[in-house]
Amino acid sequence: MNDLKIIAGPCVIESAELLDTVAQELVMINAELGTDIIFKASFDKANRTSIHSFRGPGLEKGLQMLADVKEKYGLRITTDIHESWQAKAAGEVCDVLQIPAFLCRQTDLLVAAAKTGKIVNIKKAQFLSGRDMRYPVEKVLDSGGQEVWLTERGNCFGYNNLVVDFRNIPDMKEIVPTVIMDCTHSVQRPSAGDGKTVGDRKFVPAMALAAKAFGATGFFFEVHPDPDRGLSDAANMLALKDLKPLIKKILA
Repeated sequence: MNDLKIIAGPCVIESAELLDTVAQELVMINAELGTDIIFKASFDKANRTSIHSFRGPGLEKGLQMLADVKEKYGLRITTDIHESWQAKAAGEVCDVLQIPAFLCRQTDLLVAAAKTGKIVNIKKAQFLSGRDMRYPVEKVLDSGGQEVWLTERGNCFGYNNLVVDFRNIPDMKEIVPTVIMDCTHSVQRPSAGDGKTVGDRKFVPAMALAAKAFGATGFFFEVHPDPDRGLSDAANMLALKDLKPLIKKILA
């Protein structure tokens, strides 16, 4: 079994059929490449640009759908939580709890995630440096958390754009041993699409390979069988069929 941390799945839970399609592909990739891909999908996208944007099925229904994926396919599961009261319920289903980048300094959220006893994956805020992430990690560990991962996802670069400073990866590896590159959110152009976030999917493979060169120990890909029809982050998600070839390149 390869010990590389890989997280993959659709941005948001759109339907049980979508989750099945993606999960089946991840199971096949794991069997062929010896990986242990963690399945990710959001039950609620609470930070959409527009109030009219699709958010997902909500906590109760969404967690049940994720639990079904875990039971049917034997995949480990992660999802993001936005409020501290969601941590306990999410921790009963998920193996890893993800803290969104905008919320990585929310003390109550970090403490609640730590108290579940699950791995806490904190995404680095777009306004922080890699070295700044020692403080969110400290909040989790001091609250009883046992294992913390950090995820790089780019920094604000003027309005409606992100840039990745890959030096953040080795900087964060001085704080925790597991540092993941979010290869799809890092190619976003936030709020640049007339009420929605757009981006440049074509740069996802380069983001992954550059992160590997800087020592990333994990990779995060949002994937969809037909990304342009995805209900969230459509412009940035990787086509599901392209995931296995890219993982092969990373493993090479």
